[in-house]
Amino acid sequence: MRGLVGAFVLCVAACSPAPAPVTFHADGYPEKLSDWNVVYRAGDALALNDRVVPFDLNTPLFSDYAHKLRTVWMPEGVHARYEAHEALDFPVGTIISKTFFYPLADGKDAVARTEDTAHDRAGEGLDLRNVRMIETRLLVRREAGWVAIPYVWNDAQTEATLERTGADVPLQLVAADGSREDFTYEVPDQNQCAGCHASNNTTRDTKPLGPKARHLDKDYDYAGGRENQLAHLQRIGYLQGVPADGVPRNADWRDAAHASLDDRARAYLDINCGHCHNAHGPADTSGLWLDAGEHPPRHLGLCKPSVAAGQGTGGHRFDIVPGNADASILAFRMASDDPGVRMPEVGRDVVHREGVDLIRTWIAQMEGDCGKG
Repeated sequence: MRGLVGAFVLCVAACSPAPAPVTFHADGYPEKLSDWNVVYRAGDALALNDRVVPFDLNTPLFSDYAHKLRTVWMPEGVHARYEAHEALDFPVGTIISKTFFYPLADGKDAVARTEDTAHDRAGEGLDLRNVRMIETRLLVRREAGWVAIPYVWNDAQTEATLERTGADVPLQLVAADGSREDFTYEVPDQNQCAGCHASNNTTRDTKPLGPKARHLDKDYDYAGGRENQLAHLQRIGYLQGVPADGVPRNADWRDAAHASLDDRARAYLDINCGHCHNAHGPADTSGLWLDAGEHPPRHLGLCKPSVAAGQGTGGHRFDIVPGNADASILAFRMASDDPGVRMPEVGRDVVHREGVDLIRTWIAQMEGDCGKG
């Protein structure tokens, strides 16, 4: 029965009048998301406009258990260039979108705390009978550089409006066992968006975080069939320069059957912490480098005294104490929902229990002794 219903949703989207083309705004801040025409409402579906391509990440950033629909669009005749370690080099005119949504539980403000995405989609878009959209963030590549623009969806789910100063959305997470957790979903303001995306503390240039080769190197179920995302982008003319081999790939943090604990933990820390905690990032003075790559154990936090965590130390001395998650500042801050303690500082209001469990397990299996130093 669900298959028939899903087919109906797809038919509604396909049979709706063709939307106006995507509109790239070279300056200013349009008041409505629909002014860009990247995504549009088609019956009970949120559909993607022509040449708007969805993508996913091997390990995504945690955002209060929100699910995400990510897309990229480029004007005709241009393409991105492959980069091995940094974000793909996108041309002027690129629009990257990320729509944050939740599966519905039992009311518009009660949403499901689940990793299950089976009922989220209608084709390459969203099935709006099953999900509630909260916000869509655009990252737009203009002549002067990237600009982050946040839009918040109305209760009717028909339009998203510009909210440059951010917004607070009260919600309730409902777990599979029926337990409930009230929280406030925080839509970041424009400066917070730019702050997280300025992963180089010297240049302070805003850049995409997710569209890097190591995050994109995975298969995706496109409308035309399953294909590697980098290969797909290259085949349709959106990307050039992908090497035949040697493309980096982060692990899926949930896939214990195919990836080691170390690879899964490093991938989780890379996407959630590495944009700040790297040798050139906003947290460069901390000496704690959690991005991908080979780092000395001290820079990964092993037996490293905290530099400037303040109350965030929880009374602990070292970022990571091998074999002892309870004594490790990293695990302590990840498990806190106190705004003055929690890490990451922005982008979450609740604790990612499964992510904390992963990092605690990773620390517990480490060998070593910090001694009394």
